Amino acid sequence: MPPVSASPYRRYLRWLYRGGRPNRLARVLNRIQAVVHDTGLVMPRRLATLEVRGRLTGRPVSLPVVVADYRGERYLVSMLGERANWVANVRAADGRVVLRHGRRERVLLEEVPPPERAPILRRYLALAPGARPHIPVDRAAPLEEFDRIAERYPVFRVVSS
Repeated sequence: MPPVSASPYRRYLRWLYRGGRPNRLARVLNRIQAVVHDTGLVMPRRLATLEVRGRLTGRPVSLPVVVADYRGERYLVSMLGERANWVANVRAADGRVVLRHGRRERVLLEEVPPPERAPILRRYLALAPGARPHIPVDRAAPLEEFDRIAERYPVFRVVSS
C-alpha cells in the first residue's frame, strides 16, 4: 500500500478507489471520462476508452484508460492491481476488447509476464498522474523498485487484430 500523501489531491484520488474499487463518485467520473476519451477530440492519443464484455453480465463495460507507449508498442496497466474488475473481464474475454479514441479499434490484449513489466510500469506512471497515488513506487525510481511490485500490477500489450 502506498504511503499516505500530504497532498489533499492525492488523498482524494486514493479515496475515489478506497479498497481497490471505484466508489460511486469515481464510477460517475469514469463514465464522463470514457465519453470524452471516446470522441478523440479533446484528449491526447494516450487517453482512450476500453470496452470489454462483462464476464458475469455479458454486457459491454466501458472505462477510461491511459495507453502507455514503450519501445514502439502500446500497453494498458491496472493501477488498482489484480483486483480490478476490468482485469478479470479481459482475462475472461481471452483478451478480445475494443479501444476507442475517435474510432473503434478491435484489439487483443496479451498479458505481459511480471519479469518484463518494470520499464512499462515506469513509463505508465510518467504518463498517468492519476495512477501515481495507487502504485507504491515513485515514477523516477530505479527499475529495481518497479521489479519488486511488478507481480501485483497486471500489464497488457495491445495487439492490433
